[in-house]
Amino acid sequence: MAQSLHQSNIKSLPLLGRGKVRDMYAVGDDKLLIVASDRISAFDVILDDPIPGKGQVLTELTEFWLRKLAHILPNHSTGIDPRDVVAADERDQVAGRAVVVKRLKPILVEAVARGYLIGSGWKDYQATGSICGIALPPGLRQASRLPQPIFTPAAKAEFGQHDENVDFDYVVKAVGRELAEQIRDVTLRLYTEAAEYAAGKGIIIADTKFEFGLDEHGTLHLMDEVLTPDSSRFWPASEYAVGISPPSFDKQFVRDWLETQPWDKTPPAPRLPAEVLEKTAAKYREAAARLTS
Repeated sequence: MAQSLHQSNIKSLPLLGRGKVRDMYAVGDDKLLIVASDRISAFDVILDDPIPGKGQVLTELTEFWLRKLAHILPNHSTGIDPRDVVAADERDQVAGRAVVVKRLKPILVEAVARGYLIGSGWKDYQATGSICGIALPPGLRQASRLPQPIFTPAAKAEFGQHDENVDFDYVVKAVGRELAEQIRDVTLRLYTEAAEYAAGKGIIIADTKFEFGLDEHGTLHLMDEVLTPDSSRFWPASEYAVGISPPSFDKQFVRDWLETQPWDKTPPAPRLPAEVLEKTAAKYREAAARLTS
């Protein structure tokens, strides 16, 4: 198995913070170094066991999608080699798993696009017949394809808390109507174009979340990770069926195993067995190989 990186340790740049997966450092006043570790989170809890090679897969896929979708809107890429901004003895930590990006003002709303009824959306539908205020037809089943993709935003929670599904009016109040409509429209366009491409590779993108930020001119940019197994549900089309939670290329494999454990979804999480680590790493690699080939 590949060497794992649970946490980066870059001393040559100021550390700004650590997220569930990414460590962030300042590169001057206008750029960031973002290092994708091999940490994995489930139910908003960071697990103690990293997934070997996961950070490289996340970085490879994000860079692939940013190039592929660049015609839709600007993104955070700078093209600077991360090995050029750290000390010589730190280059191994960033090779293949880090990016140097523009420093943007983040929009504190998760932009979620759903094409299928699964996860929290399925639970909301069962309870109310709708998701984020969008009424859906009666009689849909778990993993049903929706009549058309929908924008179902979430309020970004404090670290360690669960993100909360919200309606479009929440986004309007947070950022204003014009920007809210732009975020909704571009989210659905990004998802639709990516889903059509992935379908040709035998992968269904059931749902995904995007992160956006504004530059100094107020221009909307796509940022953070894009259409990775961490931010999306990827299903093999050959094994898709309605009425079940389809097998997946993402961390749903870890989630499903955790659901079988006596755990209340608060830290610390159960330790993952070697078999789950190996199978999850293989799922990540296969997703990247299929999509980028």
